[in-house]
Amino acid sequence: MTVLLVHGDREYLREPGEELQTDLGVLDVPADVEPGTTLETHLGEPFEVRPLRGPDLFNHFERTGAPMMPRDVGLVAGHTGVARGDRVLDAGTGTGVLAAYLGRMGADVTTFERDPDFAEVARENMALADVLDRVDVRAGDVTEALDAGDLDGPFDVLTLDTEDAPSVVARAPDLLVDGGFVAVYSPFVEQTREIVAAAREAGLADVETLETIQRHMDFDDRGSRPSTAGVGHTGYLTFARRS
Repeated sequence: MTVLLVHGDREYLREPGEELQTDLGVLDVPADVEPGTTLETHLGEPFEVRPLRGPDLFNHFERTGAPMMPRDVGLVAGHTGVARGDRVLDAGTGTGVLAAYLGRMGADVTTFERDPDFAEVARENMALADVLDRVDVRAGDVTEALDAGDLDGPFDVLTLDTEDAPSVVARAPDLLVDGGFVAVYSPFVEQTREIVAAAREAGLADVETLETIQRHMDFDDRGSRPSTAGVGHTGYLTFARRS
């Protein structure tokens, strides 16, 4: 059970029984450490012990590229209603943020990552998230697995973050249960148009696309206003449903 050790704005991951060495002193993590307790270094500096939550995983996963943002994960969960016991087919694992969140929600996820090295990193991240029993990370192309008949469907939810997403969306009616959802993330509007066209051509219902934008607020003595730092745009999410 990996725990998070927090001192101010500093955060460290450690296993029970391990040692933490910083300029604040040396801290021995007890083998029976419990979240919610406070540990002190040999210099008397306190560290709060916390369990790993979803945002902590986003911050501490080893990254193989730009991970899906928590706000986008929230939209996927909210618009598909993914829940415990659902079967999810995911493609474009990357860092594995979405797969880990879905696994922690109780869904059983089969996720495909083309790059074998990235897939191995994703497996390590799933171990950190404690969802290896729910998330099966496979190295390979989901379309090749589908053509070979290596996937046992149907699935409740299909989530995609791949260049060939339109071709997979076209197969969604054969992959999803009645009422099942497909959710596709794309950084480019041109690909999003192709995804929408594929969903409509496949006869999927409730096709909609959202641009995900989030603005931080600044509060100071002069007043309150949206932050001028950054645009807040991450990409486009397209949702559809098998009727």
